[in-house]
Amino acid sequence: MDIKNMLLQIQSGEMGIEEGEQLLKDLPYEDLGYAKLDHHRQLRSGFGETVFCQGKPEEYLVEIYKKLYERDGEVFGTRASQAQYEQVRSVIPFISYDPISRILKVEKPGKERTGWVCVCTGGTADIPVAEEAAQTAEYFGCYVDRVFDVGVAGIHRLLSKRHRLEKANCIVAVAGMEGALGTVIAGISDCPVIAVPTSVGYGASFHGLSALLTMLNSCANGISVVNIDNGYGAGYTATQINRLAVKSNE
Repeated sequence: MDIKNMLLQIQSGEMGIEEGEQLLKDLPYEDLGYAKLDHHRQLRSGFGETVFCQGKPEEYLVEIYKKLYERDGEVFGTRASQAQYEQVRSVIPFISYDPISRILKVEKPGKERTGWVCVCTGGTADIPVAEEAAQTAEYFGCYVDRVFDVGVAGIHRLLSKRHRLEKANCIVAVAGMEGALGTVIAGISDCPVIAVPTSVGYGASFHGLSALLTMLNSCANGISVVNIDNGYGAGYTATQINRLAVKSNE
């Protein structure tokens, strides 16, 4: 529950003071013993708490999803497995799961998406990480344009989409192998670029380390780098940049 909305509902009479008091009892966090759900995060940072599903015992994950959904009306998790989806679906039947990005979520209907974030990939094998970034940005209210399979091995493919890059407030460049895509995009774009190295590649790519080092050593200006395969982090940061751009145009 958003605190401002709760106060407005109390002011209008839609919610009683006792109900509001009960909701505030769990702030700033709700202690489940094995997890402390941060209900004040939206108020502090503008982003509600999300769930990293990988490695969590299924019984814990189910209860975390249930609590967050009951309180906020939506919940977003990354790196979920098919088995975890089946478990959570037993208590939230309409939850959605994308096996490509491994995102497990329920969103509020009619969510407005503003601005423009462009998510690009070097190759098709980078799409799972790119989808994690794109769906994260969409969940947090961004319009996302996907430009996939435009790697430097056929750079004409990227240049043919340049008109779409020019509309973006932020570009996420997702690439494995040698990771050159971020540098190329930053060299032809006037907005911030977030480079995401992926673990796609042969032996000497060292599970994404080669792409990471290339991106960190980029000679292009205006480029920042997140961790290997960290689509969520890229989508989150892209949202922050997009929000600033949207606000400055209001």
